[in-house]
Order: sequence, then structure tokens, then C-alpha cells
Amino acid sequence: MEVAGERRALVASTRPAVLQLLPGPDPELRSADLGRVWAAVDASTSANTKAAYRSDWGRFQRWSDDAGYAALPATGMVVAAYLTDAAAQLRPDGRPQFGAATLSRWASSINQIHTAGGFDPPGRTEVVRRALAGVRRTRKTPPKRRSPLLLSDVRLLLAELSPQFGVWPAAVAAHRDAALLLMGFTGAHRRSELVGLRVQDVTVHRADGLHVRLRSSKTDQEGAGTIRALPYGRDPATCPPCALIRWRRILLAYDAGKRPAALTALHHRGPSTEHVCRDADTTADPAGTDDPSMGERWLFPTVHRAGQPSRKAMTGDAVAAMIKRRAAAAGFTPAQVDLLGGHSLRSGFVTEAFRAGADAHSIMRQTGHKDPKMLEVYAREHAPLVGNAVTKLNL
Repeated sequence: MEVAGERRALVASTRPAVLQLLPGPDPELRSADLGRVWAAVDASTSANTKAAYRSDWGRFQRWSDDAGYAALPATGMVVAAYLTDAAAQLRPDGRPQFGAATLSRWASSINQIHTAGGFDPPGRTEVVRRALAGVRRTRKTPPKRRSPLLLSDVRLLLAELSPQFGVWPAAVAAHRDAALLLMGFTGAHRRSELVGLRVQDVTVHRADGLHVRLRSSKTDQEGAGTIRALPYGRDPATCPPCALIRWRRILLAYDAGKRPAALTALHHRGPSTEHVCRDADTTADPAGTDDPSMGERWLFPTVHRAGQPSRKAMTGDAVAAMIKRRAAAAGFTPAQVDLLGGHSLRSGFVTEAFRAGADAHSIMRQTGHKDPKMLEVYAREHAPLVGNAVTKLNL
């Protein structure tokens, strides 16, 4: 009995964190076999997704316990009751405490826990679907979407950064932010993709400009990987390869020789009005240096106010905060700044591309969208005159 109890404890400890929420024994497998199974299951979702499942499921469990209902398995009526109870909660100013998107995410998390445990997903029942539709219909409030940063907006932010390029210590963060803004815009990157880049993931291609290797993304959870090309710019101020090369040179110089080496790199960075992307010395692949750790360095780390790049990558929230801060410094109004975020670079690319006459297929080549319907949101809200018959009325 004691041996069996120890084995059950060992088996339970090998379960992925999310699946430890589920009751009942695991299959009668040897611990090594079971460990491999659970390791594969655990790797099927990202750490952020698993954290969201745990948080959402914990809230539903607490509500179910207080209400006297079974959480697992739960019926569609119980889930509908849970969601409508949350939908009825208001803030002190009378606005809903939880948005419709949050309620839908909770239903999805409940479904995930149920399917992982071998149960039917209650959030997919008709009563839950209609309950969520009813919440959206009665509120009739459009979702708060981030405003796009168009090319002219990106130019404004870069113009605000330019005077800082030669001033220590502000120059370090300024060069990092310039590279991030241009790469995020031209690459239509999500903020999670930007902060996940390492130095060796971005190379300078002789013909194409930059090749950015995404190890995984929101639409590539299995990590097949993809390459996005960021072309050379005619204007040095908006040339992604130039911005990347200047920033990478400062970053790696600091790693090699601290502040003196970084100051030397700044001194030899070249004027911002000239291209540096055709210089063989600056386009060298850092992964080919004697120190292999340079290639594994985070491309966009946090930067201390004294000018020291840390060994910690920026977070998605830090990217959003940087964009807001730079926009405010460039003269955006508080109301305009409030509508900006990490997604503004990606939505700005799509909007700018639509206005320039690009079709949905060519835009999807860069954004990685799987369904052109997703692009209609950008076209409808930020480029409403593109392809619109009203422009043919000769008013």
C-alpha cells in the first residue's frame, strides 16, 4: 500500500501544472512513459496561455463552490449562470466590471480544462453561446481598439528620438526604440514577437534587407518558425536595416567593453542622414563571433536610465509603455496616447498597406494572418475609403 501511495504521488507530480487541476487518477503507465506523455501535453501550450487557464479556472472553481455547483464537469447552464453573474457586476462609475471579450475568454478556458479531462466543453453549448451574444447585444458598446501608428506617425516618433542619438546615456534607449519601432512597423510584428527576438534571429540579407526569424508566434504555437523580410528603406531615417545595425553595434559593444566600448560605437555610428546598411563591417553576422553567447542575447532588452542594457528582455507591456511615452514626447495629445499600444505598429502596417493599394493576400504574407476576414476589421475602421464606391461618385 505504501509503495502504491508513493507511486501515485510520483505520477501526480509529473502532471503538467494545468492538468493537476483535474481530479482522478492517471492511466496505469510506467512513470517514465507517463512523464513523456505529460511533457508533450505540457509543451502544446505556451506558458502565458497556461497561466491564463489556471487563473480563469480558479475563478470559476471558487464561484462554483460558493454557489454549490459542480465545477467539473459543469453543465452549460452553470457556465451561463457564471458568465451572466459576472456580466452584471459594475464598476463604481456604472461601467461593466468585465468586458465581453473577457467573458468569452473565461468560457474558452473552462472548455479547455473540460476537454483536457475528457469531458464535453460546456462553453460550446447553445445556452452559453446565446448568453454571451445577449451580453454583447445589450451593452452595444464597440470594443476599444488600439489606434494604428501610420508611417507619418512613426516618422514623428523617430524625429523626436533623433536628437538623443548622440547623447549619453539617452542614446542607448533611443537607438533601441528606433530599431523596435521600425522593425515592429515594417514587420507587422506583435509585441510578443518583438520581445522574443534574440540577436541571432535577425540577419542582414544582401538583397532583401533584414531577415527576421520568428521561432514561434500566436498563429504558430508549434514553433515551425517563419521568416519575415524587412526591406531596405530609401530614407536612412526609416530604413529598418540601418536602425537595427546601429542598435546592434551599440548593444554588443557594451557587452564586450561596457560603457567605453559603447561610447566608441556611438561616436562611430555615422550621421543619421546616411545609410550604414551597405557597410560590410556593420552587416557582419554576430553569431559568427568568437563569443557564441552574443547571438543568444535578447535583441530588445530593458535599458537602465544610466545607459546599461540589461540581460532581461523587455515585456509586451514595456513595449506599449515605450510607444505611449515616445508619442507623448512627439506631441500626441493625451487622448491620442491613450489609444496607442503595442498593437499600434502592427495595425499601422495593415492600415498603411491598404491605403497604399495592397491587397489582402500580400498583406497576409507579412502579417501571418490565416483568414482575410481578420483584415476587414482594419480596413473597415482605419481605411474606410479604400475600395469604397463612394470615392467614385465624383462629388
